[in-house]
This record gives sequence, structure tokens and C-alpha cells, in this order.
Amino acid sequence: MGRPFVITLEGKIYSCKYCGAHLALSEDIVSKSFHCRHGRAYLFSKVANVTVGETEERTMMTGLHIVADIFCVQCGSNVGWKYETAHERSQKYKEGKSVLERFKILGPDGSNYWVSHEAHVGGSDADDA
Repeated sequence: MGRPFVITLEGKIYSCKYCGAHLALSEDIVSKSFHCRHGRAYLFSKVANVTVGETEERTMMTGLHIVADIFCVQCGSNVGWKYETAHERSQKYKEGKSVLERFKILGPDGSNYWVSHEAHVGGSDADDA
């Protein structure tokens, strides 16, 4: 197995906190109002340098969705999930978009997100719907 092909992004970059691989640009954020087991998460219209796992049905806070976990192509860490299908009409805007868990990525300024005591512990999804 050879070295993974890694794309270098330009601009305000979100990267894998484990290996530094570029994952997404700030300009591609659709929503910062998502939550997951580890706290906040951001919905992006597009991401780079990820591989997509197997699809599965998950019941989330906003209903039933078909999703696939996404992994950093460089180190293999799980960094979030991708929405393949939303069953509820009001949730269709998520289809084809990806969520990066803030706890697992570095911000454009190199900041790391720490789980606070107020972090939501439960299902994964947005609370802004």
C-alpha cells in the first residue's frame, strides 16, 4: 500500500487534530449548530482528504437518516459522518453534506476544541432544525 494522496487546501482550514491533514475550509460551513457525543460539530457542504465508511441507518435527534462515518485519509481517525439520505423532508438539505466533530479537528487558527461539562451527551445531530 502506498502513501495516501492528500490535497492541500488554501484559506481558513479545518484540519485533523491527530495528523494535521486538511479537511475543510471555513467558507464551506453550512451550520455550526450541530451536536454530537463530544460536544459541537459543524456541517460542511464539502470536505477533503476523507474516506467514507459503510452506510447505515441512524436515529438522530432530528429523525432517521442514512449516514456513513468519514475518516481522515492520512491517519484513519474517525472525524465525523456524511449524510447520504434524510427521510424527513425538512432534513433533505443535509443530504450529501458532511459533519466534522469539533473535538476531532483543529480550527483555522490551530485551536483545539475541548469538551465542556455542558456538552450534550446523547445522539448526534443538529438542534437547529
